[in-house]
Amino acid sequence: MSRDITSLPVAIIGAGPIGLSAAVHLLEAGFEPILFESGAHAGANLASWGHVRMFSPWSWNIDALAAELLQKQGWQAPNAAAYPTGAEFLDRYVAPLAAHPSISSRLHVDSRVTHVSRQQHDVLRSGGRDGAPFVLRVEGPDGPRDVLARAVIDATGTYQTPNWIGAHGIPAIGEQVAAEVIAYGVPDIRGTQAAEYAGKSVLVIGSGHSALNALQDLIALADREEGMRIVWGVRSANIEEVIRPAPNDELEERKALELRIKALLEEGRIEVVTELAVEAIEHQAGRWVVQSGEHRLPAVDRIIAATGFRPSLGLLSELRVSLDPATQSPIKLAPLIDPNQHSCGSVPEHGAAELLHAEPGLFILGIKSYGRAPTFLMRTGYQQIRSVVAALADPASIRPAPTCNAPATRNACSAPA
Repeated sequence: MSRDITSLPVAIIGAGPIGLSAAVHLLEAGFEPILFESGAHAGANLASWGHVRMFSPWSWNIDALAAELLQKQGWQAPNAAAYPTGAEFLDRYVAPLAAHPSISSRLHVDSRVTHVSRQQHDVLRSGGRDGAPFVLRVEGPDGPRDVLARAVIDATGTYQTPNWIGAHGIPAIGEQVAAEVIAYGVPDIRGTQAAEYAGKSVLVIGSGHSALNALQDLIALADREEGMRIVWGVRSANIEEVIRPAPNDELEERKALELRIKALLEEGRIEVVTELAVEAIEHQAGRWVVQSGEHRLPAVDRIIAATGFRPSLGLLSELRVSLDPATQSPIKLAPLIDPNQHSCGSVPEHGAAELLHAEPGLFILGIKSYGRAPTFLMRTGYQQIRSVVAALADPASIRPAPTCNAPATRNACSAPA
C-alpha cells in the first residue's frame, strides 16, 4: 500500500518549550503540526521543578520566532538578563505560547503516545518503508486511537526517567524498596516538601548542579530547623574535583552556586563522603543505611538522588533509531557532547545532519537528543528546531556542524534548562 503522506501532519510528542517552539516553526514553514502532551497542561514537567532557578537567563530560553508570535497578541517579554525559575518559565512563556490560538487548536493534552511505528511495518520490514506514514498510538481521554503523520518529532525530554542510585547503572539492592524515602531530582525543600526534611538526616547523592541546589536548600532549612544532618556523597576521590568554579563562567548563577557550596564546605556545614559507589540500601531501626563497597554510610532518614536522567527509548522501539551506545544520543551528535571527552566544552552549533536516524522523518530534539549527556541548553534546542524544520522543507539544506577544535572548558554549555 502506498499513499501521499505529504498531506499528513508532523506529529510532535511533548508540549514543553521545545515541542511548542517546533510547532511555531513548522507553521511558519507551511507544515501542519499536531502536538501530544501526556500531562494535564503544556510544560507539565516544568511544574515538577518550578522552585528551581535556572542557570541560563531569559534571553537564552526564549525562541525568537515564538516571541514574535506572542508579541503580536500583546505579550511582553521578561527582562532578558534575569534568571527565571521553572515556575516563572512555565507561567510567563510556555503557558502563553500553548494558549496562543494557532497552537492551542493543535494541542492535545492528557494524551500519552505509547508507541510509534510505520503503517503496516514493524522494525524489521523494509519494503516501501520510507513511503509509509508513521503511526502513533495515543492514549487519550476517550481511549486509544491511532494517528498518522508524515514525520515525528520526539520532544519528550528525560525528566520522567531519572538515573538509579546504584553504581552499576541499575538499581542498588534495596533501592526500589526504599522508594518512599528517595527523591529523584531536586525536591522543593524550602517550600511544599519542607516538612519531609525538617529535623532529618539527609544524604544527597550526585556531583552535578542539581545536587548543589539540593544542598543549598537543605542548609537554608537547617538554619531554621534544629537537628538536621546533611551528608553529601560523590563518586570523585577529591571534592575539589567537583567544586571548581571557573572564573570565566558565562553562566553567572552557576558560578555563584558553586561558590556558595564551596563556602559551606569550608564552614563544615556539609559532611562529605568521597568515592561513593552505592551497592545496597538497607532499612535499620527506622532509618536507611547505604552500603558503598566495604563502607557503610551514616544512617539517614531521607535520600536525594541528584544523579541525572536518561532517555526513555521504548516509545520508539519499532523504529530504526540510530543511537550511540554510550551517550544514547544520535550517532553523529555523540562526539560533540560526550561528557567523557568534554568538561562541558564548546559544543558547536548543530542540527539536522547530526540528528538524523536510519528512519527518515524521525527526529529526537531537545534534552532527549543529548541522551545521558548533561550538557544541554535550551537555546541549543531552538537551534535544532530551525535546522530540522528547514530539512523537512528541503532535505538539501542539511549541512554538518563545523569541527570544534576549542579546548574543553566548563563555561560554554552546561545549564539545567
